[in-house]
Amino acid sequence: MHNIEQQIQSWVELNQIPGAVLDISLGSKLRWHKEWGSYSDGQKIRDIKYNTMFDAASLTKVTATLPAILLLEQHKQLSLDDSVQKYIPDFRHGLITIRQLLQHSSGLPADLPRVDRYEPRDVVKDILQQELVYETGTKVVYSDLGFILLGSVIEELTRQRLSEFVTKQIFQPLGMKDTTFTPDESLRERIAATEADGNGYIVGEVHDEKCYQMGGISGSAGMFTTATDLLQYARSWLTSEESLLTPGQRELCVTNPFQGRGLGWEVWQGQPVIPSCGQTWPFGSFGHTGFTGTSLWIEPHSELIVVFMTNAVHYGRSNPIRELRPLVHEAIYSSLVGD
Repeated sequence: MHNIEQQIQSWVELNQIPGAVLDISLGSKLRWHKEWGSYSDGQKIRDIKYNTMFDAASLTKVTATLPAILLLEQHKQLSLDDSVQKYIPDFRHGLITIRQLLQHSSGLPADLPRVDRYEPRDVVKDILQQELVYETGTKVVYSDLGFILLGSVIEELTRQRLSEFVTKQIFQPLGMKDTTFTPDESLRERIAATEADGNGYIVGEVHDEKCYQMGGISGSAGMFTTATDLLQYARSWLTSEESLLTPGQRELCVTNPFQGRGLGWEVWQGQPVIPSCGQTWPFGSFGHTGFTGTSLWIEPHSELIVVFMTNAVHYGRSNPIRELRPLVHEAIYSSLVGD
């Protein structure tokens, strides 16, 4: 692992990323973690530590929203093939299903037109006004909008805020004690700062503009967590003893992907755009990333889990994290599993 330590240290020294936490598990054979670097919270320089909390960004989609939908399916409160319109009557596209939102094949645009994070906005209302940009079910276009709608479906069915439901039904049962939405001010010193917003750095508030405009809670973003908690969550996708989901549900999400997308997860199957785990990981590996610099990848055959947490957006949105992630993941797989 020495070469991997040196690789990440060099990125920190070259100011490509401010720092990182890497947490790796290989079945019952190995557990290894290390942390690097530091960041400014606008008042002082703080070291990144193993218990540093990160704005997980789009990891919210697969760590909160996806399992919440699957639990509701498990309890017969919805079907994946239900029309979204059944739960959100104002949604005009009656043929789009829950499954298609999970697989990013709904036809919805990738995003809304960007507005300043501090400008008031009714995000869900704006989504409901969107026209489809391709025929539903014909291709995959990764869309925040679909997962925001899934968050609304969960809230409609449970009569709870998404944050309350997933905390009680997912985070607490899995022992994810450092995973939360809208973190308390008392946690500020543990939370890695993201981007500068003109008034200093964003610390403890969600980086994603749409989620911020929704009060910090959405089906697409808003979750803060640690590497430890994410690794604990990832294990629940590998063993029935630790899982809240049925084996059939877990298998459904990551087998027979469409254009590299399972339900929620990105699945490596040889698609033209190589995912952030790199091309040397076996087909069937699945994972997800977050815009702030976070990522989680699982290789189910060897039970390899790699949690790579950075606040790369601390250095702005043109950071090289997309190029760096495959390098570290391929090095890890080569070192621990081989061909």
